[in-house]
Amino acid sequence: MKYYLSNGLVYKNKDLNKIIYSNDIYNDLSQNEIIVCDLNDNEIEFRFSHISLNTKMYFEKYINKIKVSVKCIKKNDEYSVEYINDKFIDYCIINNTWYYLNGSIVIYKELIKELSINNETLLSYKEFMNFNRKIIDDKLDFETNIIESLKNDSLILKDERLHAKLYEYQKAGFNWLSFMVDNECGCILADEMGLGKTLQIISTIGFDKNCSSNSYKYLIVAPISLLENWKREFAKFYPILKVYVNHGVNQKYFYKDLLEYDVIITSYTNVQANLSMYNMIKWRLLILDEAQNIKNPYAKRTKAIKMINRTISIAVTGTPFENHMTDLWSIIDFVIPNYLGPICSFEKNFKDNEYSARMIEKYLSPIMIRRKVKDVAQDLPDRIDIPQPILMTEEEAKFYENGRNYIGRIEDLKQTKIQVIQKLRMFCTHPMVYDKKYNFSDPSSVSNKYSLMCEILDNVIDTNEKAIIFTSFNKMINILVTDLKLRYGVYVNYINGSIEPIERQKIIDEFSLVSGSGILVLNPKAAGAGLNITAANHVIHYNLEWNPSVEDQASARAYRKGQEKKVFVYRLFYANTIEEIINDRIERKRELSKLAVIGNDGKIENNDFIKALTMTPLNGGNNGI
Repeated sequence: MKYYLSNGLVYKNKDLNKIIYSNDIYNDLSQNEIIVCDLNDNEIEFRFSHISLNTKMYFEKYINKIKVSVKCIKKNDEYSVEYINDKFIDYCIINNTWYYLNGSIVIYKELIKELSINNETLLSYKEFMNFNRKIIDDKLDFETNIIESLKNDSLILKDERLHAKLYEYQKAGFNWLSFMVDNECGCILADEMGLGKTLQIISTIGFDKNCSSNSYKYLIVAPISLLENWKREFAKFYPILKVYVNHGVNQKYFYKDLLEYDVIITSYTNVQANLSMYNMIKWRLLILDEAQNIKNPYAKRTKAIKMINRTISIAVTGTPFENHMTDLWSIIDFVIPNYLGPICSFEKNFKDNEYSARMIEKYLSPIMIRRKVKDVAQDLPDRIDIPQPILMTEEEAKFYENGRNYIGRIEDLKQTKIQVIQKLRMFCTHPMVYDKKYNFSDPSSVSNKYSLMCEILDNVIDTNEKAIIFTSFNKMINILVTDLKLRYGVYVNYINGSIEPIERQKIIDEFSLVSGSGILVLNPKAAGAGLNITAANHVIHYNLEWNPSVEDQASARAYRKGQEKKVFVYRLFYANTIEEIINDRIERKRELSKLAVIGNDGKIENNDFIKALTMTPLNGGNNGI
């Protein structure tokens, strides 16, 4: 029997129209003497080895797919395994010697056939995920070596429409998210708080919209307290996109009205109440911010979210796993339905223990990217300022509006500007601060600001770090100290004007020596200057100060010489209230200060004062008294 050798492949005929595989050779070797020739019919000295060579698989990103290559190993040297018609051959010819192959290539070809994948050399990411899952399910010893490299690719295509410079890890996150979206594969962005998850999502949406169909629509679902922040971040970083917050008094109830916009931002409760309307649109991307809100797979909210008509799902959360393995199952089931099978079988196979946590990581790794602050510290500045505009609840907005109208009617008769401003600031602090008749066992139940602060503190406690909270209202200090002690069970103390100066340093020393997490609540007038509190690397300004220098001095308690960690400064303020005016004023004064035009003072200008009396949170803008 005559065969022909060409470019490392053996053919049945001289015209190279039929390639030979191992099975053909086995049959012919048992029945005939084999002759191997070149294409000129010259016989070649050729032999069949009695040993087989081990193989190693290589996977790499190729545009938006996974390119596969195979190497066989002989005496520590690697030789490429050829392929034809998108199939790898099952032998390797080295120095005119035929070697059979075993190891990874055999497993790979069997699984690819079982999964009905036609192209062995180029896989879509979904095909690769199915292959990877099969490896895990069957407990096979097989290394894919691609998942982590996909998450570290920071070579980014320039997007002129994006008004931001991404850090290296954010570039890698954007690339990975775009790769997943391009493959129409759901995923989880689980970076720690403060690493810019919102910006990475905005970059991904903008890039996808720019590169794809103009008809694509994007839906972002977030807690009410974060809706305004999403809106402002889009306006800041990708202003060309048409964005609408569908919530509150500006709610649209007819789906065609939403089609005017590229991105719709709404709340979990809004989706649950208006599911049928949202389902009239096929969303290109459905993004859940604080996706732990659907951790209960049996909750009506979770079921409603999972019914939304979408192509791709992205979960954004700094805490994908909180208490139980089913928390994670529910989020993953949103991202890729049925990826982990039905919940009943999942609960049998994955218990709330360390072994199950290690096992679930193998399934989770292909669809989740998570970076911790300590892992990307080299990319970050020493101080990260995070402004957090917050929408009031409807009840809070009405409460604020009633007070604003009342103050406006009596202002010119009885009160100074400072008194008016202070009363409006008290409305933004907490109902229990302004009116003694309010008394809530859980302060977060009636305040979006307090609820957001608790989310920040959850992360601080989880990472075993410390925080200082600034508020200029002593009654708020009492509320914070009482509640946070019960809520977290960690060290909580305070410094205000009632603490003697000699005792203040003792409290700071005590706070600094605490092993683990701790919280210190401070009045900026009593503890905003002169004190060194570098044990804390999270600073929360619960109330913004009218005088920018007061806030700057307060932040400097943690961000100063001797601080060894990155410092995160959170500035919480209610949108469309006196607090927004204060924030705008602070930013304006800081910009002027950079130009050495004006100093930071605490004087209240007439324009700001008039805005304070006319701005209302009820309709998201100005509404004269």
